[in-house]
Amino acid sequence: MKARAKELGLNDVRINASQCLDRCELGPTVVIYPEGVWYRCQTKQDIDEVLQTHLVEGSRVRRLMLMPDE
Repeated sequence: MKARAKELGLNDVRINASQCLDRCELGPTVVIYPEGVWYRCQTKQDIDEVLQTHLVEGSRVRRLMLMPDE
C-alpha cells in the first residue's frame, strides 16, 4: 500500500501498519482519518481502488466500506 501510494504521488498521506483495530474477525482493514472511513481490503485491487477513489478522487468505495454495526 505504501509503494502504491507513492506511485500515485500521494506524498501527504501517511500509511501505518498496526495491530488489531478491533475488527480482526473481518480480515484486513483500513481506516482513513480524519474522516474515520473504514474499508475491508482483501486484494491488491481493493487497495488500489481505495487509494484511487478515496484519496485521489475524494469519493468512497461503497462496496468495501465497513459500517459501524459490523
